[in-house]
Amino acid sequence: MTEQNSLPTAVVIGGGPAGLMAAEQLAEGGVAVTVYDGMRSVGRKFLLAGRGGLNITHSEPFEQFVGRYGRAQPHLQPFLTNFGPDDLRAWVHELGIDTFVGTSGRVFPAEMKAAPLLRAWLRRLRAAGATFQMQHRWLGWDEAGALRLATPDGEKLVQADVVILALGGGSWPRLGSDGGWVPLLQARGVEIAPLLPANCGFEVAWSDYFRQKFAGVPVKTAVLHHQTFQQRGEFVITETGVEGSLIYAASAQLRDDLLANGRTTFILELLPDRTEAEIAQSLAKSRGSRSMASHLQSRLRLKGVKVGLLREMVPAAAFADPHQLAAAIKALPVTLTGIRPLAEAISTAGGITFAALDDALMLRALPGVFCAGEMLDWEAPTGGFLLTACFATGRAAGLGALDWLRP
Repeated sequence: MTEQNSLPTAVVIGGGPAGLMAAEQLAEGGVAVTVYDGMRSVGRKFLLAGRGGLNITHSEPFEQFVGRYGRAQPHLQPFLTNFGPDDLRAWVHELGIDTFVGTSGRVFPAEMKAAPLLRAWLRRLRAAGATFQMQHRWLGWDEAGALRLATPDGEKLVQADVVILALGGGSWPRLGSDGGWVPLLQARGVEIAPLLPANCGFEVAWSDYFRQKFAGVPVKTAVLHHQTFQQRGEFVITETGVEGSLIYAASAQLRDDLLANGRTTFILELLPDRTEAEIAQSLAKSRGSRSMASHLQSRLRLKGVKVGLLREMVPAAAFADPHQLAAAIKALPVTLTGIRPLAEAISTAGGITFAALDDALMLRALPGVFCAGEMLDWEAPTGGFLLTACFATGRAAGLGALDWLRP
């Protein structure tokens, strides 16, 4: 028997950040690790997410950082305490990649791209003994407990001492994260909360005129209010509704209210830096022969899509009353009628419940099977929070599997 064959064996299914981080812990712990992925190469979603600049984590204080995970905070905080934003940055530096903090507090690699980081990481994984098998899609288990894998050469059965599942959520089907694992685990008695869109767009019943004129146009420097949520930022008008960073930040609350009530309405401040009284006073000044559009632009510097939103949402009679119009500018209601499909979302809510897992992220119903990343029932806004939790839970699952393998 060779030394390699005498080592305990591990299979990691899913070659995203969570799976690769789990594989790293196991390989460095002396386990023979093979990573299987259904795509032609690993890290497809990771690379796409970093195409416009890889936001690896966030620099805000830890107490504020962990609060971004909402109801999942108590479950994720132990993993983030052991491997948080500072640890992740140090880990990136160990790969030979410098990082910097942007003006928003977001942390990026110096080159802004994901590819150099992924290449350096894969070199280190291979040097530690990890191997990779691409175009292997997991199909569950056979009656004897072997892993079933669909390959270009037909179905293959694989046995391992420990298994890490890191298959992502359901929001990137073209990159492999299609939620196909849900029925496979449910059949084994694993409790799974329904997969839902997170960091997603919403539908608004725009008029044909507004849709044709403003689809693709950003709404900048606005404040969105919805129940307990209040944040300044920008978003984009789409043909079907709204999307973009400000919408994504509120998406969990908007989605849950819409699912509960069939629709929901958020309030938009179009001029957050001026009071309603100041706006009304400016609007009350005579506009003479000028059009209302010219009056709004000259008095308030309000133009383009913001005026379009007012025309779309406010009765025409209100434009003749400075106080009514000022009130609308400070608190414009926008009603959402639907949620865009999961396949269009940036990330996924729902997944394997934490009640189905032990403290090391092993499935209670399947001893020796650990889970990590977006498969778990948590969500977070964009800004580095998604990736950090994927890395942290991947590391925790890998270390948990390593401990489970020890006598």
